[in-house]
Amino acid sequence: MANLYLTEQGSILRKTGDRLIVQKDDEILLDVQCSKVHSRDAEAQRMEINQITEKIIGAAIEIHKTLVPVLLESAYEECLCYELSKTKMHFRRQVDLPVVYKEVKLDCGYRIDLLVEEEVIVELKTVERLLPIHEAQILTYLKMMDKRLGLLINFNVSVLRDGIKSMANKL
Repeated sequence: MANLYLTEQGSILRKTGDRLIVQKDDEILLDVQCSKVHSRDAEAQRMEINQITEKIIGAAIEIHKTLVPVLLESAYEECLCYELSKTKMHFRRQVDLPVVYKEVKLDCGYRIDLLVEEEVIVELKTVERLLPIHEAQILTYLKMMDKRLGLLINFNVSVLRDGIKSMANKL
């Protein structure tokens, strides 16, 4: 059973099973496999995380279609915060992430770009291509914050689906 949503720009968001597909006309703009969550309320948590992820990706697509892909990360962060606030989603930006060493919290300069609904970590990039170090960064944040899902979004691509990577921790 597929859930269909029509965006203001005429794109179609389609949720089929564990896949999120965004298309306009006959062109598929994004095709992402959503992660599965296993716990006592696994289905409810998975639905919640998938809905959060869908909204974040939808907002990112809107930004990517509207802006040129050569701006600084901070500009895209500001735009994403604006789009998320329009959806009434709760988020925190530039979240400090201290390192705990021998029961002492140390400020080592780690900062998460966005934490959405206290569930999904979002790291924004404007790089030529995503590298393993970017994936390691978000996996580190997921482990340190004990979160299940993170999105790595690189806006410096011609097609946004090539710039989105979903990362999972303890699924």
